[in-house]
Amino acid sequence: MKQDVQILGVSPDSVESHAHWKEKMKIPHALLADEGGTVAQRYGVWVEKTRPSGQTHMGVARTTYIIDEQGRVAKVFPKVQVNGHSQEVLEALRNLASLR
Repeated sequence: MKQDVQILGVSPDSVESHAHWKEKMKIPHALLADEGGTVAQRYGVWVEKTRPSGQTHMGVARTTYIIDEQGRVAKVFPKVQVNGHSQEVLEALRNLASLR
């Protein structure tokens, strides 16, 4: 089943960092630089994190959002683990498409 979706990656990394990462990892979708962290803060993913050493720092909680055609958040995947995540998202997209 073909899905009519757009994939965007967003992080507080710089435009230059995104360009390097996109080329190195051969990422086909757009990467958006949220250098001020405004988007991360609005989506509630700019959080305090703890390193294995116990030291805390602020960072992005890796999260995936499916946003529908009306601009509403249709599904949230918190604490994303990379392995298997694309399949999880595809299944959710199929489920959402079947509800239309």
